[in-house]
Amino acid sequence: MPHSLVLNLQPQSPIPASHLSGRHLHALFLDLVRSQNPTLSETLHKQTSEKSFTLSALQTRSHHSLLQYQHERAIAVPCWWRISLLDDSLFSQLAQLWLNLSPKQSWHLGAAELTVTSILGTAQPKQPWAGFSSYAQLYEQASDRDRQIKLQFCTPTTFRQTRYDSALPTKELVFQSLLRRWNQYSGIPFSEAVIEPLFPSYFDIRTEIVMDSRSKLIGCVGEVTFAILGEVDVETIRQINTLADFAMYAGVGRKTPMGMGMVRRK
Repeated sequence: MPHSLVLNLQPQSPIPASHLSGRHLHALFLDLVRSQNPTLSETLHKQTSEKSFTLSALQTRSHHSLLQYQHERAIAVPCWWRISLLDDSLFSQLAQLWLNLSPKQSWHLGAAELTVTSILGTAQPKQPWAGFSSYAQLYEQASDRDRQIKLQFCTPTTFRQTRYDSALPTKELVFQSLLRRWNQYSGIPFSEAVIEPLFPSYFDIRTEIVMDSRSKLIGCVGEVTFAILGEVDVETIRQINTLADFAMYAGVGRKTPMGMGMVRRK
């Protein structure tokens, strides 16, 4: 069952910009998991295929169409952090962690300390990034009529092609990324042919650079609409809409455990 959890955080001291990278937040997530299940933390650290979780950068504002993905200044104000879990068993293995997180307990993010003041697991009027749904529900509740798939790329999104990265969100790169994660974790496999009727009909995107001490990546942000064209059976339309709805949990492209590729249906 995919879960999208939003953790509200309170820094106990200013968090330097140098400690706000995806690499540091990835380490914080593994520390949280290690506190409950050291073996699971090690397993997640060693995953080399499609990751079973995604992470956002820390967010200091409530504007959700374009999220913050890097910071030039230290953070000393309340902020929030999104964690999504794709593996059915992952949430249950960490259930005690979410239940027992205390606002009195401090966690290290680099040299700074912070506390978790609350966790949101269901969608809120002011926090649409929280939510959960079983894979069966995502499939059963998906539209079998909607032929317009509007996707908002909220943090820079990039894709590996052979030895290099591509920031252009073609239907193949976007939906094959979603399809791989869906087929790996859902137990309801779709055929690769499902994306054939999709064609881009609108785009308003630009490139953004994401940098840390180890790398520089170029990704796209903005909006793309894909249209389902031609005579297409209702089952194919439902499956395409399922993948689009799944994007909020799964993310798209590379480095989703580092804050990249956060995508939601518009």
